[in-house]
Amino acid sequence: MQPFHKIKSIATPLDKVNVDTDQIVPKQFLKLIQRTGFGQYLFYDWRFEKGTPRKDFVLNDPAYKNSKILLARDNFGCGSSREHAVWALDDYGFKVIISTSFADIFYNNCFKNGILPIQVSDETLQKLFSTKSEIEVDLEGQSIIVDNVPILFHIEPYRKKILLEGLDDIAVTLLHEDKIVIYERSHKI
Repeated sequence: MQPFHKIKSIATPLDKVNVDTDQIVPKQFLKLIQRTGFGQYLFYDWRFEKGTPRKDFVLNDPAYKNSKILLARDNFGCGSSREHAVWALDDYGFKVIISTSFADIFYNNCFKNGILPIQVSDETLQKLFSTKSEIEVDLEGQSIIVDNVPILFHIEPYRKKILLEGLDDIAVTLLHEDKIVIYERSHKI
C-alpha cells in the first residue's frame, strides 16, 4: 500500500442510503483473482444501461472525472463482506469515503486496502454535499478542510498509523520479523 497523507479533490456526491457491496461491484464481475481491474465495474448497474453510460449517474458527470473523495449516505458498504467492493473503489481512484455510517466489515476492509473511511455527523455530511469547492483531507491532522475551514474527525491511532505508513496486514506482521524468527528458532521440532 502507498502511504496516505493528504488528498485534495472535488468530492463525488453519491446521494443514496444503504449502498451495499452488490451495488458497489455486482456479482457477475467477481471473476478476477487480482485486486486490480475492478474500477471499470464500480456501480456498474447504476452507471450503465445495456453497456452505455447513463447521463443521470454522478460518476458519469465529467465534473467528477478525477475525484478521489466519495461522499455517501448512511450505512455505506452494507451487504456481503466481499473485499472486491473496496478494491473497485480504490481501482477507480477513490482514496477517501465520507459517510455518516459504514458497515463494519466494509469499514475494516477500507483500512486493509489503503482507503480512508471517515465517519461524520449528518450536519457535516450535508455541508460537504452542498459544497462545490475542492475538499482537502489531512489524515495526519485528522481534518477535512472545506473553504479554508477545518472539520476535525476521529480515527483510531493504530488505523491512522497503518494508513500513514502504508502498511497492510503482511507489512504489519513483518514489523515483528525479528521476534518471529526468535520464536521459530526456539520452537524447532
